[in-house]
Amino acid sequence: MQRPELESDPERSFVMDSALSDPHNASAEAGSPANGTTRPPSTPEGIALAYGSLLLMALLPIFFGALRSVRCARGKNASDMPETITSRDAARFPIIASCTLLGLYLFFKIFSQEYINLLLSMYFFVLGILALSHTISPFMSKFFPANFPNRQYQLLFTQGSGENKEEIINYEFDTKDLVCLGLSSIVGVWYLLRKHWIANNLFGLAFSLNGVELLHLNNVSTGCILLGGLFIYDVFWVFGTNVMVTVARSFEAPIKLVFPQDLLERGLEANNFAMLGLGDIVIPGIFIALLLRFDISLKKNTHTYFYTSFAAYIFGLGLTIFIMHIFKHAQPALLYLVPACIGFPRFPPLPQGPSYEESNPKDPAAVTESKEGAEASASEGLEKKEK
Repeated sequence: MQRPELESDPERSFVMDSALSDPHNASAEAGSPANGTTRPPSTPEGIALAYGSLLLMALLPIFFGALRSVRCARGKNASDMPETITSRDAARFPIIASCTLLGLYLFFKIFSQEYINLLLSMYFFVLGILALSHTISPFMSKFFPANFPNRQYQLLFTQGSGENKEEIINYEFDTKDLVCLGLSSIVGVWYLLRKHWIANNLFGLAFSLNGVELLHLNNVSTGCILLGGLFIYDVFWVFGTNVMVTVARSFEAPIKLVFPQDLLERGLEANNFAMLGLGDIVIPGIFIALLLRFDISLKKNTHTYFYTSFAAYIFGLGLTIFIMHIFKHAQPALLYLVPACIGFPRFPPLPQGPSYEESNPKDPAAVTESKEGAEASASEGLEKKEK
């Protein structure tokens, strides 16, 4: 999670909440005389650099994750199959998120924060290495020589036997992926030993990009349900209670993007951070990626809905930063992002006709249903022509 702003479900690597941290509050907290020194206030230039960098870092995984989600939806590699979110999943998600948040709050109240963070650090250390490896693999492949000895591997775990055999894990990889895994491990060790903000951001960007790429909404209505539910969740837990703030301040994990406001004064050792929760990136990002796939399905060689929603995200996050700067208080970013991301794409009115629907390629029943639906539609069309 993030400090006063973000929650994540460790079970599924879903980010469940979001809010942009107020650097002024952070400065006031950190400026207390804990070690006999007072932290100097952030300069306007430092604040502007931090905000601008967070905005840029938020846009990169959404843009490239959306592009990669198109390839992921078309791919046949079992290890790259997307996880499809249905309307039922979307409706339950804020409830699950709230239960997880409250459970973590109780854990931190009952058990030692040091041991909990140690376990979570190891968990996200492994997840971060895998996520970063998957992120850099397509880019690194271009740097390998043509005669590089690349061998294929498959990691397969099954349960049961015969007709009852069920796949638990089916992951395909090659030698190039192993090289990327080794490079990612270096970043992982760096983060584990130093908790440096650059290593944190590398893992955070990897988590965000993988989330946008691999988590697919099955239609626009599901996206609206998810965004609407998390809109209420975010506002309630940020403004209604101190549970989120308590958990976020106690939780140490690379599920936030940070950028120092005192970078100009202290260089890479700066430690007065502005922060953005990964939920503010992944949740709107999977909706924006859905609209890109919808644009492509129209086959009009235009990406109207994608660009409109992308501009809406920039507007919403910019408005969050502006409001936070004016009121000097942390803001739940989804309060501004959700209306923008849902409202802006309505300006180019949705075309009349069949709605865009994606089925889960991992779910044979869904694929069968989709085929049966297509066959039924074709039969109806033939009947009308005959009449």
